[in-house]
Amino acid sequence: MTKEKTSLSTRKAFEEQLALPADFLWGGAISANQSEGAYRADGKGLSTVDVIPHGSNRLKVKLGLEENLALDPEAYYPSHEAIDFYHTYKSDIKLMAEMGFKVFRTSIAWTRIFPKGDEAAPNQKGLEFYRSVFEECRKYDIEPLVTLCHFDTPMHLVDTIGSWRSREMINHFVNYAKTCFEAFDGLVKYWLTFNEINILLHSPFSGAGLVFKPGENHDLVKYQAAHHVLVASSLATKLVHEINPENQIGCMLAGGDFYPETCRPDDVWAALNKDRENLFFIDVQVRGYYPRYTKRLFREKKIDLKTEAADFEILKHTVDFVSFSYYASRCASHQMTQSSEANVVKSLPNPYLEKSEWGWAIDPLGLRITMNTLYDRYQKPLFLVENGLGAKDTVDKDGQVQDDYRIAYLRDHIKAMKEAIADGVELLGYTTWSAIDLVSASTGEMSKRYGFIYVDKDDTNQGTLKRIKKKSFAWYKQVIASHGEDSD
Repeated sequence: MTKEKTSLSTRKAFEEQLALPADFLWGGAISANQSEGAYRADGKGLSTVDVIPHGSNRLKVKLGLEENLALDPEAYYPSHEAIDFYHTYKSDIKLMAEMGFKVFRTSIAWTRIFPKGDEAAPNQKGLEFYRSVFEECRKYDIEPLVTLCHFDTPMHLVDTIGSWRSREMINHFVNYAKTCFEAFDGLVKYWLTFNEINILLHSPFSGAGLVFKPGENHDLVKYQAAHHVLVASSLATKLVHEINPENQIGCMLAGGDFYPETCRPDDVWAALNKDRENLFFIDVQVRGYYPRYTKRLFREKKIDLKTEAADFEILKHTVDFVSFSYYASRCASHQMTQSSEANVVKSLPNPYLEKSEWGWAIDPLGLRITMNTLYDRYQKPLFLVENGLGAKDTVDKDGQVQDDYRIAYLRDHIKAMKEAIADGVELLGYTTWSAIDLVSASTGEMSKRYGFIYVDKDDTNQGTLKRIKKKSFAWYKQVIASHGEDSD
């Protein structure tokens, strides 16, 4: 065989390695609390996100440091209207279908189904709304991927039992999950239990409805809540398979590996421990037991968990796949003295990487590294369910949004994703964050835009809510139509 033929053969084999599976699921994602609005419509109850204001007090509330959580008539709460997806879902899903979505990731607001979280019977209006959303997806052959709890715990349960610090939450969540699994059986095949479950440790109120009391051990409260969340997630995992063996259920991680700031061993050790902190939940959800490193962790943090004997049998009901978000890699040292405020998961600046307008490192290779880390560690199929660039988009004089920077970010990350697949990583699909502009979970801003569809609304709640297709809309349509082959 000539050198030229050998070269062609090698290149063809490499291109086949890079090729995505035929059933790969392309799509985009939103969450109920960042998009639906209609926060008290049709019997919906108040959730944690509904009391997180926009502005200077937002971070204090998210961290669980604000005890007075009554709504302030002078404050602006972005979730109350959001982008009004509650009333526009049919036209919005039609736009997603126009892009060629194979999958649409969204969430159910717990308080639409059980307004207080602990009722004996569900709110039928809530069930009817989500049934209609999922039927609309099916009309366009779009597979719904549904998160049960995406940062929106019922406020009634926060006020009465302290949310996930109480063991009572387990039964309330399982009852809610069972109701959803049964009500939407045949419409929803892919489920996630808790969104970015590790955020509980970094943003305790938004992650789990935790409000700290003066003088208490925050670590103890967080890890006790984490134990209840993990038991509830495993019970839901068991239940969804019993209701329909065809169902697939996953966990969901706020992903992104930590790099050591230097090759100093202390920094390498610090990065390893930060990775363990973030992967702790997934270690349990995939393996079915607490990792051995938690023994020392709990001892040093003076954490004495209250558990029941049956809990450790329940945890053996493990997930089918590992889903994760990836926006940026992170950087750690043994002295985290200049921690960036760009994200609730604190990280040092990385001098080798460019940053987004909000200070998040742009690191496509980091996605490949993260995917290999997760797959090597768990040997379970992965699902990349959030990846995108928050940026300040503007509408030009012709009424267009030229978001070439978003196209460049996504193109580079899709290439890295394909390289990880060529490395041997099994990936079920890719849903960008976000399908359409919505309220930023971190800052509460509308100006931090992620979508392929522009929504006319600003940070002060002004705007018409008109939808405009961005330049990236046509680009992503082309990517999906070519099954990832044409991204230029």
